[in-house]
Amino acid sequence: MPKKKIEKIVIGSNNKGKIKEIRDLIPKKYRIFTPSQFKLKSPVENGKSFKENSLIKAKKFSLKTNMVCIADDSGLEIDLLNKKPGIYSARWGGPKGDFNLAIKKVFKALDKKKKNWKEKKISARFICALTIFGLKKKPIFSVGKIEGYISNEQRGLKGFGYDPIFIPKGKRKTFGEMDPKKKYKIDHRYKAFKKIRKFL
Repeated sequence: MPKKKIEKIVIGSNNKGKIKEIRDLIPKKYRIFTPSQFKLKSPVENGKSFKENSLIKAKKFSLKTNMVCIADDSGLEIDLLNKKPGIYSARWGGPKGDFNLAIKKVFKALDKKKKNWKEKKISARFICALTIFGLKKKPIFSVGKIEGYISNEQRGLKGFGYDPIFIPKGKRKTFGEMDPKKKYKIDHRYKAFKKIRKFL
């Protein structure tokens, strides 16, 4: 079956940080659009997994724009917090998606669980589920993960979301301190994209 020729892709997100990172991953031959250009709001993410939520977004934005859509759902799992915030990572930031607030909530939850957590290595991981919708008859899925630890303080102003408190395994800097180009080559989103870029 010949490959469907596409020239335009919509990134299924209204999160500026995600849009920038996904845009940098997609081959330059495509014209890239975002939901805000069509005045489209993000759908209610009521899935029970990262995969389900990424499909909800990819399907909605693909059908609304009549374009191929690539959408991501990602979040931070902290083992000491029973893998929370997980799929609710963005919601911990409240209605305005304030990640300073979300990070404060993480630290507060860790304090409740273990008073001396700052002296321990608190294992965590970032997970990203990507979905391409509208390219083939069935959606294309992939998942990427990166293991690491929680920093005992916010460090760095680069990146977005929980980046200032996540230290990838084998590194000393948080994602928030890393050069974005270096971060892009090792993070969960890149790992997920690597598995599906052959379709683009």
